[in-house]
Amino acid sequence: MMKKMISTTLLSILCLTVTACGSGNNNGNVKGPTTPANSPSAAAPAANEPVKNEKLIVYTNANSDGRGEWIIEKAKSAGFEIELVGAGGANLTNRLIAEKNNPIADVVFGLNNMLYENLKKEKVLTKYVPKWAGEVEPGLNDPEGFYHGLVKQAILLGYNPKNYTTETAPKDWTDLYKNPAFKGKYEAPTLLGQITPQLVVAGILTRHQDPKGELGISKEGWNEVKQLFDNGVRAVEGEDFYANLASGKTPLGAVVSGTLSKKEEQYKVKAGIVSPQIGVPMIVEHAAIVNGTKKKATAERFVEWMGTADVQGEFAAKFNSMPANTKAAAKANESVKALYSNLKAQPLDWGFIANNIGKWVEKIELQIMK
Repeated sequence: MMKKMISTTLLSILCLTVTACGSGNNNGNVKGPTTPANSPSAAAPAANEPVKNEKLIVYTNANSDGRGEWIIEKAKSAGFEIELVGAGGANLTNRLIAEKNNPIADVVFGLNNMLYENLKKEKVLTKYVPKWAGEVEPGLNDPEGFYHGLVKQAILLGYNPKNYTTETAPKDWTDLYKNPAFKGKYEAPTLLGQITPQLVVAGILTRHQDPKGELGISKEGWNEVKQLFDNGVRAVEGEDFYANLASGKTPLGAVVSGTLSKKEEQYKVKAGIVSPQIGVPMIVEHAAIVNGTKKKATAERFVEWMGTADVQGEFAAKFNSMPANTKAAAKANESVKALYSNLKAQPLDWGFIANNIGKWVEKIELQIMK
């Protein structure tokens, strides 16, 4: 009996000791109840411990011209270790979809609205709204909260100022094929495997949305696109359109805002820019978190850091871009600010475009450009 009592007493002491050891590391002074092991705050680091940032795999199509190296170094100084995997936007989109059941990437940035809509539809992205989302120009973020704007890119109709003045240049894409004076003077967007020509076409077709029309477009819309291709000069694979603009071979055509300054410097011709009343197709490079990442907390911290006005403003000044973050826009270079001061975004239904652009391209290539 005495032996049993001693054993029971020792067992009680042992239990008390284990409980005390498991109740937290606060110099033995426990303040308040013990946090249950399965509660959200159980895994949180102590206030005096640094946050642990795990290495992130980041997919992007926006790493050329030194941008990738810049973001790696800046991220490192902010406490992040990232590995960039760079490829074309369409290839990255296909890869992310193929990997969605076993994701490799943690974050994706760059890409455009159409590609993000495809990723969203395939449930590749997880919803996350960073604190800086409210600083982004209205209408640029995904309204459902899956992707948020970093850098704006405008698809512009440019002209050689030796051939046209502000008064004689077209006022809209539609003038190119409606005004006989421009017939054979512009490059038609025939290289439809590329995003820029696709957006030129989408910018015209979506003006004629019709749920009863073929592929959601009225007969009038398809007639206009046919005129666009019939009255222009076909683009040649491998040729630089800006060289043709500068030489006067095709003094009218599409230019992308992000490459404009380099092209002007290269060819010594500063293109005139058309500002249609309806606006211009404005694609935006976004940031998003990959659904299923095992490093979600670090991915969220990285996205929070990357889209801040400070980081985007510094990036804009370095790479001559226009940030989507309105607080960062003040740090953009003066020439970029001047360009965007006269531009507005054409209202576009990106979900509608993403769902139909492949079928539109197929119809154009098989029936209109034959």
